Amino acid sequence: MTLKTLRVFDTLSDTKKDIVPITPGKLSMYVCGVTVYDLTHIGHARVYIFFDVVQRFLRHLGYEVKYVRNHTDVDDKIIKRAAELGMAPLELSAKFIDEFHEDMGRLHVAEGDVEPKVSDHIPHIIAMVERLIERGHAYNANGDVYFRVQSFDGYGKLSHRKLEDMEAGRSGRVSDDEGQKEHPFDFALWKSTKGDELSWESPWGPGRPGWHIECSAMSSEYLGETFDIHGGGRDLIFPHHENEIAQSEACSGKTFANHWMHIGMVNVAEVDETGRKIERKMSKSLGNFWTTRDVLKGYHPEALRYFAHTTLYRNPVTYSSDNLDEATQRIEYLYTTLDRVQDALAKSGFSDDNPPPEARWYENKGQVLEGFQERLEDVLSDDFNTPRALALFGEVARIGNELTESKKKLNDERAWTLWHVRASLLLAGKILGLLELDPKQALEEIRDLKVELLGIDRARVEEKIEERRQARENKDWAQADAARDELLAMGIEIMDSPEGTTWRVTT
Repeated sequence: MTLKTLRVFDTLSDTKKDIVPITPGKLSMYVCGVTVYDLTHIGHARVYIFFDVVQRFLRHLGYEVKYVRNHTDVDDKIIKRAAELGMAPLELSAKFIDEFHEDMGRLHVAEGDVEPKVSDHIPHIIAMVERLIERGHAYNANGDVYFRVQSFDGYGKLSHRKLEDMEAGRSGRVSDDEGQKEHPFDFALWKSTKGDELSWESPWGPGRPGWHIECSAMSSEYLGETFDIHGGGRDLIFPHHENEIAQSEACSGKTFANHWMHIGMVNVAEVDETGRKIERKMSKSLGNFWTTRDVLKGYHPEALRYFAHTTLYRNPVTYSSDNLDEATQRIEYLYTTLDRVQDALAKSGFSDDNPPPEARWYENKGQVLEGFQERLEDVLSDDFNTPRALALFGEVARIGNELTESKKKLNDERAWTLWHVRASLLLAGKILGLLELDPKQALEEIRDLKVELLGIDRARVEEKIEERRQARENKDWAQADAARDELLAMGIEIMDSPEGTTWRVTT
């Protein structure tokens, strides 16, 4: 079977190109994970939500995918933070690996097929460093081992920089280790340690890996010396991914990764001292920094996923409460639509075990529903255009709402059409990681977050709903209307159905 070809923007060639699998029908992908010394932030969330969609879509198309996403559990930042907290470095990193999985799990981000840790791959790293020294691409300087950038002709090809230009543009500052480097851009493969610092024995004395070498060693261990797709945030292009290419290709003599995909940065919408709206890069130093958990205190996980899909992955995305509010409204709309569609089908006796009979499309709705899967696959195969995929999602949802406005029992045409609305919504949701919960559960979760965020008195709401129920039972319509109006003033809309009364927050 011939599988659909994907066309993506490749950072290395600076153009869109087809992904041609090394092995037909199979795709291998390595995505750089986080350095686990703190909680994830919304920039991390954007990266891993996107690559979660990549692996979901590839598997949907029928590709056999091997997805590797590492954990950097050995690093100077980890060691420093562990010392501050009085913990062993590997104990700290293990804790934050668990925290990472908790955050990603809430966002419906699947774990990698393999999730290697640096601390488990020290022998692989040492072996790679030894080979680089043997081939003349690295050198030992008093227990520190550096990669010799001038030995690799392609250095700078990913970031589209020239080594001589970078050297000419350097400031006059000199780093602590620059005196023992042959060239200022040589980078550490192995770092010597002293005393009781976290370390491993090596041919060059006790030490620990440099940052860049870990991904080269682990990707080659699980995906081979050449694999299909390498990804991460744009901030990793230089120096991390540039250095990965240099050391990997210098070691193997082969192309490291055939396709490079990088995710745009997160900017934050702010107001400056003059009241002018501006955007700035999210940064701890600027005080405009949010962890994933900060955001999930006020917004549903699927709202954050929807927000991440609203901008093409390689472009910057603007984080703001307005944009998250809008994403929440869209998720609430989609779940409400799915709930109405499923209720209408169930009330007419249809289920997965008893689908409606094949019939004509209701009015002209087949124009949207026929070929929906093909159109969805086309837009995602064209550089993972999630904004266009969301637009297709919306077209189907509009049909679902239109066809469920009437409470009459479904005729064959409406039932057949709604059945395909449901199937299309669930298909798109499965690929994008949306609509994965029971609609009623999701709508309650969204409502409860709004209640918490707005400080609404839930007990008061329930009291007024009960007051209205009793008034209606007593046929005191004036009192019932008064209770309803008071709820509306609180931003609460009530919905009556044969199953009872439910409510939602409208503000």
